[in-house]
Amino acid sequence: MNWNVPNILTLIRIGAIPLLMGLFFIPGWPGYLASTVVFVLAAITDWVDGYWARRYEQTSAFGAFLDPVADKLMVATALVLLTADGRAPAILTVIIIGREITISALREWMAELGKRAAVAVSWMGKLKTAAQMVAIVLLLLHEPIQGVDVHLWGLGLLTLAAVLTLWSMILYLKAALPILLSGEESPAEGSGSPAGGRGGP
Repeated sequence: MNWNVPNILTLIRIGAIPLLMGLFFIPGWPGYLASTVVFVLAAITDWVDGYWARRYEQTSAFGAFLDPVADKLMVATALVLLTADGRAPAILTVIIIGREITISALREWMAELGKRAAVAVSWMGKLKTAAQMVAIVLLLLHEPIQGVDVHLWGLGLLTLAAVLTLWSMILYLKAALPILLSGEESPAEGSGSPAGGRGGP
């Protein structure tokens, strides 16, 4: 593992997940504000570590693996907490987390075939991520601010994120469909090795 700044920030982001969970259950406005601050700081470190890695050429295989994992863990944790507390509908959480699992598996499979570019992140995925992150921040805040119902706005943006989630998933699956239907095997599947989960010919 490379102990560079991007990787350290990513590990800090993962370490902040238990902190988010603890602060979330503090009653009232202190808990709302504290959990929101932790989530926002985590989102900022995500941008900083990506910028730093590109600017100072500190990319690594470990960072490429861990960074999206950290992002998904933080988002999934926040969504589960919000759902358990009744602030976010379970159906929206299931759609968003289910999509992440599906697309992650699809990208891994496509990468094994050397065709990951076919399911690269699109502008739709980036828009979904933006709506999702803002929605979570607003739902964590929960209480009205200066007469603005931030919870209602959060629900609206989370609904938009779920719609974009389904739409982007359809686009990804559509891009991968010709390969899925071609019957092309990944190297592990075609090798006849135990790692492929299948016997020899």
